[in-house]
Amino acid sequence: MFNKYPVNPVRNGKTYHTVAQGYDATFANCEQRLGLAGGGVRVVVADGVNGVDFDRFAEKWEAYFARREVQTRVIRTGEYVRSEDALVAHFRDNITDNRAFGYVTEEGVDAYFGEEARERCGRDIRTLREENGDGRTIVLVLGTGAHWLTGGGDLNLYLDISRENQQILHKRGLCNFGFSRYTDNVEKYKIALFVEWPILETYRKRHLHEFDLFVDMNRPDEPVSVHTEELSDIVKDIVKYPMRVKPFFAPGVWGGQYLKQLADLPEDWVNCAWSFEPIAPENSILIEVGGTVIEVPFLIVMDTDHLSVVGERVAGLFGDFFPIRFDYLDTMDGSNLSVQVHPKQHYIRKTFNYPLEQQESYYIMEKKPGSKVYLGLTDSCTEEAFLGAVMKAQETGEPIPFTEYVQEWDCEKGDLFLIPTGTVHCSGKDNLVLEISATTWWFTFKVYDYVRKDLDGKPRAINIDHAKANIEWHKKREWVKDNLIQEPVLVGSQGANEEYRLGKRPDLLFYVNRINLVDQWRDNTGGEVLLINLVEGERIRVRSVRQPEVSVELGYAESYILPAVFGEFEIINLGSAPCKIVKAGVSPEWDVKIVE
Repeated sequence: MFNKYPVNPVRNGKTYHTVAQGYDATFANCEQRLGLAGGGVRVVVADGVNGVDFDRFAEKWEAYFARREVQTRVIRTGEYVRSEDALVAHFRDNITDNRAFGYVTEEGVDAYFGEEARERCGRDIRTLREENGDGRTIVLVLGTGAHWLTGGGDLNLYLDISRENQQILHKRGLCNFGFSRYTDNVEKYKIALFVEWPILETYRKRHLHEFDLFVDMNRPDEPVSVHTEELSDIVKDIVKYPMRVKPFFAPGVWGGQYLKQLADLPEDWVNCAWSFEPIAPENSILIEVGGTVIEVPFLIVMDTDHLSVVGERVAGLFGDFFPIRFDYLDTMDGSNLSVQVHPKQHYIRKTFNYPLEQQESYYIMEKKPGSKVYLGLTDSCTEEAFLGAVMKAQETGEPIPFTEYVQEWDCEKGDLFLIPTGTVHCSGKDNLVLEISATTWWFTFKVYDYVRKDLDGKPRAINIDHAKANIEWHKKREWVKDNLIQEPVLVGSQGANEEYRLGKRPDLLFYVNRINLVDQWRDNTGGEVLLINLVEGERIRVRSVRQPEVSVELGYAESYILPAVFGEFEIINLGSAPCKIVKAGVSPEWDVKIVE
């Protein structure tokens, strides 16, 4: 069975005394640190990301300390947030009028709050101190931005939930921080991607060490907390060894049924279109510490020790940005993806203020007879004819014979299709595609989408202007065949085991290899991050050569990150038949930096 909840153990043998599960254990740690025996007023800051159940936290906090005859007075950060009209005006250039695309803000958390927010909050805290100076009282400053508003309290907590949970909550009605008028889920994701996450995740990155406790609130009835110093030490241990993020599944209008069955997803899901594993900013990681599991954003892993994860050369190119993603596109018993194109480097920087172009590739893991991949343009296609036909379809609602313009290819299990920016493409129905790509993932410009509606019943927007600015019209049949559908090249062998180069180009930051494994293969990270996925077979073990007691096991379709510092390792086939492993890394020739 596909493991949806992979746990990464801490292996250093240390005991972490501040790890606590549940409200009572967490609050007991807080009580000890506050030193309430002598009476007086204490200020506690409980900051965190949008979507945290701050109300549940406050309710549990008040009840716990009431039993100890300590009263709680709550100040909520929402009282100091600028009006929604003011926020809309302030972030107008970032939100834009486009449903899906904005412009990444470079502002800080202060942009959410009024000019005198800090002063007002300070006065309110002083008032409560004066009113309760003789009693045992906690002033709980609660909500996103609390640490910035207060400058810190006697105890500082950071409450966190994953991006995955935030998006689930969006579908249940959660709005973006400071906003209520945007109720469309695509628009909510846009505001999160271009405004909320750049601000709040950068804020977390810069200030997490100033908090006393990190509190995992992904299960609001059973939080897990740990001192931030111990969290840092925990992360510095797990980055030495193979890591697997928590997969993140999502349905879509073209989604299929293969992943739904493989991962035993809920029966009421209409389909599963995507699985992210990893798309580093989107995924979290489950860490087991002394029998307790804590969920941490993978971004915190990169913030803490990206050098151990990716290595010096890759860090010199990308900083703490994890550059490669694995994700699945499932159209088995589904339908075609939209005909689409992705932006070039200069365009994505100028238009969206995003650092890295969206390069992709399709590895065909599973398929049904007759399935297709669409890549490049037909020889007869012209810009005028294709875009004219697309616009007519949008106006009339009548589908077009898109294969007159987009080149159709047969595909087989194990095929790899390279997709540099500017290349028109899509997967056809009845494929399970493993995308091996640059980490950028949102910037898909739909050229044609069969005039269908999305799962929410709203028309699927196309992005002709953006697409037109990026399509490379010379990429037609022969060019695609010669450049993007490469023959496997043998690059190494060990006994009956072989490694093949499947795809590599100067305009792609990643390479894709495949190991055909009969029994055992020895390899080395060579000081740079590797990603692996068991694309065929039952089960494999990855074992450290330096520390043979350290190993992980992968089942079919599972992915692992092998950090740069892992060094020499062995892959052992645990199944009864030969298997195949896809291996990807940053191309040795890639020298385009996204950092200064």
